[in-house]
Amino acid sequence: MTTWITICDTCKRDDWSAETHERTHGEDMAELVERHAAGRAVRTRRVSCLMGCAHGCNIAIQAPGKLAYTLGRFEPTEAAAEAVVAYAEMHAESETGRVPFREWPQEVKGHFITRHPPLPDADTDTDAGEG
Repeated sequence: MTTWITICDTCKRDDWSAETHERTHGEDMAELVERHAAGRAVRTRRVSCLMGCAHGCNIAIQAPGKLAYTLGRFEPTEAAAEAVVAYAEMHAESETGRVPFREWPQEVKGHFITRHPPLPDADTDTDAGEG
């Protein structure tokens, strides 16, 4: 199963302005993550808006059948991009998507916004939450 790093390329941190920035922070972060992910065991894609504007730069880590995570509050730096890719590789190697905290790269600690359980199989019969 492929682990995907989805990068919001429209994210703007609080210090963004048209006078001081030619591109969005999300574009800068996407370029860095893509470069660090090249040739590694994860894939990247860009989207326009993950709706986490208060947390820019936003990134989602996802794979079918695994826990999914949204991370944010990054500055677009080499260290942040490398840490995101390293964490995504650990996610890819994990059966469930759960990576022990002690193994997380330091640069992703404090950047987790949400965790989503994997979607149930379409064939799973459950009434949970229906009513």
